[in-house]
Amino acid sequence: MLHPVRGAPRLSYDQQASNERRQCLGRVNLAIFFLGVVPLAVLAGVPIAFSFGIATFAYLALSTRLPTSVVVARLEAGMSTLILLAIPLFVFLGYLLEITGMAACMIRFLANLLGHVRNGLHYVLVAAMYLVSGISGSKAADMAAVAPALFPEMEKRGADRAELAALLAATGAQTETVPPSLILIAIGSVTGISIAALFQGGIVPALVIGLMLCALVWWRAHGAGVSRAPRAAGRDILRSFLVALPALLLPFVIRGAVIEGVATATEVSTIGIAYCFVVGALLYRQFQWSQIGRVLVRSASLSGAILIVVGAATAMAWAITQSGFSQSLAASIAGMPGGRVTFIALSILLFAVLGCVLEGLPAVVLFAPLMFPIARQFGVHEIHYSVIAILAMGVGLFTPPFGIGFYITCAIGGADPDKAMRYIWTYLAVLLAGVIVVAAVPWLSIGLL
Repeated sequence: MLHPVRGAPRLSYDQQASNERRQCLGRVNLAIFFLGVVPLAVLAGVPIAFSFGIATFAYLALSTRLPTSVVVARLEAGMSTLILLAIPLFVFLGYLLEITGMAACMIRFLANLLGHVRNGLHYVLVAAMYLVSGISGSKAADMAAVAPALFPEMEKRGADRAELAALLAATGAQTETVPPSLILIAIGSVTGISIAALFQGGIVPALVIGLMLCALVWWRAHGAGVSRAPRAAGRDILRSFLVALPALLLPFVIRGAVIEGVATATEVSTIGIAYCFVVGALLYRQFQWSQIGRVLVRSASLSGAILIVVGAATAMAWAITQSGFSQSLAASIAGMPGGRVTFIALSILLFAVLGCVLEGLPAVVLFAPLMFPIARQFGVHEIHYSVIAILAMGVGLFTPPFGIGFYITCAIGGADPDKAMRYIWTYLAVLLAGVIVVAAVPWLSIGLL
């Protein structure tokens, strides 16, 4: 029998009750496998990629009629996106920067330029992370390139190593959107957003938050007992600048080539590798062919770990989407008061929590397909929303006691996590204020597009 107005079949009471029971059971299954199995596996020490894979396989096998071979197909599809070819190339480029000494030359020039200012090396740390961030493909590698070059001298001038680790962690979170960040590339691969637009949209927000961190450093310098270094002679600054110039040009060449459309993210990474080979061999002369084998092994290891996480998260995101959860989530958020403002606030909270639990890359791949369609419904620009999500995850990644990035930073900086935890909260407050500013002012993300 047809409904007299809509022409749709009329469901009996028993049929409606059965549908409601199935929907309720589906939500329970989602909670069991994705909110229960995944956190328990991660806490038990199972790698994130395998935690995602186990939960997805179990959900499909025990809660649906879909063949479990779908997991393999979706995992392969998640890793086979052409854009993701840039990941191993940028990882290899980052290791080349290390063995050729180019990163050290950039830091040495900044230290000569700003070292005489009160807390000058703190500014150097922020600027150095901005320059090298993203090129290595690993936030830990970025920090490992900066901390050993600056921390010993900063300690000699009276700085507390625990506070330095807190500043390094905050700077690592702030530079998550600096291209060529692999998280930007991952968002582009799973959402179809232009990589060039993402690269362009991430620069200014990171710069704004970096200036806010510098303002905090300036304010804290008034009560600190940090000594100043003698002002470097003009010829020493000029000499270090000329030595560092080829290295300083590389980040701008990479970002400019992608933003201007001269090359794709994958193509520009090969340009950067060739540039490092030539400059390292002819100018810096620290490059040794005997190191290539070790660098290739490390690059393959890190790239493989990143790509399998992307593939597993893609499979898990597909399973969640097929369950109808994304539609229910969109309907729930759309029904909340406050509209767009409430949605952005909830997104910041959600991605910050995900950053604590899952780290940035898997969280992006897992939740971007779910949240970005909702953002479009609320009229939030996709580039603006991408920047908000990445910055919020950066805050979560470096927030103790769960943020693993904080402990990685302490290990790299040789600081006691308990002591560093006393300093990190002020920096995290500034970071959160910066995320709110970026969220409130869309022009910072899309004004240059």
